[in-house]
Order: sequence, then C-alpha cells, then structure tokens
Amino acid sequence: MRSRLNLDLSENDNEIDMTPMLDIVFIMLIFFIVSSSFIREAGVDINRPTANTAEQKESAGIMIAITPEGQIWLDQKQTDIRMIRPTLEKLKVEQPDVAVMIQADRNARTGTLVKVMDQVKLSGIEQVAVATKNGAG
Repeated sequence: MRSRLNLDLSENDNEIDMTPMLDIVFIMLIFFIVSSSFIREAGVDINRPTANTAEQKESAGIMIAITPEGQIWLDQKQTDIRMIRPTLEKLKVEQPDVAVMIQADRNARTGTLVKVMDQVKLSGIEQVAVATKNGAG
C-alpha cells in the first residue's frame, strides 16, 4: 500500500510547471511594450550638416528627411511636399504634443527645407527642430 502511494506521487513530479515561465514571458512583454518609443523614422539615410552649437534632443516623434536631390521622406515613404501638412495634421490628432525633427542633407536646398518647415508649422505643430551633427563644420 505504501509503495503504491509513492509511485503515484513520483508520476506527478515528472510534469513541468509552465506557470512561472509564462509569468516571466508576460512580464517581459509588458516591459518591452512600455519601454518602446514610438518614433516615426524618415526611411532614408541623410548626411547631416555639422554645427558647433548642436544640442541633443530626447525624442522628436516624427522624422522628415530631405535628400540632396530634393526628395522628401516621411514615415519611411517618399512623399510630395503638398502631402506633408495633411499627414502631420492626422498624426497630431493621434499625438497632440508631437514634435518634428527635420533631417536635411548637407547638400539639400535651403528652399526645400524652408518649404518643409512651413508645412510643419501650418499643420499646427510648434516643436520643430533641424538635425545636425555635433562638431566643427
């Protein structure tokens, strides 16, 4: 009788309890969701100009890139300058305190940069910055 009872207990000990592992997986999932940032990348590599007075910003939210050829990239897609304002207005509804970082290539035209900055301001976004590299130009 006693040996049979021990046999039953040993069969139950062979099962692996998955509950602690699932707890850890859910905790890690919540950590990654909370700690991830929601930055919209421009979608193209830009050779930024350098500036001695460059400052580090915590986060920009939306990135707009201007290539040397005058192409404008927003949210990893090439876009027309006329589409910047409506796109930013939609994004501002989702995130009212969103900021925009403009990454203009060092060989991009100043006129294009000013037009993009104008569209950003017309969309109602007040926090606009131009990305540079820190260092002597």
